[in-house]
Amino acid sequence: MNISIIVAVANNNAIGFKNNLLCYLPNDLKWFKKNTSGHNIIMGKNTYLSLPKGALPNRTNIVLTSDKTISYPNCKMANNINEALNLCEKDKQNFVIGGASVYKLFLPFANQLYLTKIHNSFEADTFFPEINFNNWKEIEKTHNLPDSKNKFEHTFYIYHKNQ
Repeated sequence: MNISIIVAVANNNAIGFKNNLLCYLPNDLKWFKKNTSGHNIIMGKNTYLSLPKGALPNRTNIVLTSDKTISYPNCKMANNINEALNLCEKDKQNFVIGGASVYKLFLPFANQLYLTKIHNSFEADTFFPEINFNNWKEIEKTHNLPDSKNKFEHTFYIYHKNQ
């Protein structure tokens, strides 16, 4: 099964603060949408709750939570990693979109990493697990300088796990 992790990470390995993104970066939001549209997305309950309008359109939203009593509109619910994977449509790419504990859970199974590196440090309470980049091969890199809409310099990377 094709498991990809997509994440925006700051210099200090931060990914969030108070259940929000670290900063507003329209380029990253467009990149996220371009890559995940039409695919399965797997997220934890807190990541779902951070979405401003609920389930993301044009994607199969799968929410991973240990609470068997909750359900969210337009989402499939899973209580463990196996249930989440069984809910994935086999012909689609599967993106893990957060949060930290879900990233950590799926990282050993991921074969692709879509990483936005924000070249800045932020106050944060949520961090991405440490990655051994010796296990990954850089496939694509696009560097972006700050502009009128994107306050921070950032780079998009795509990595494939070494076989």
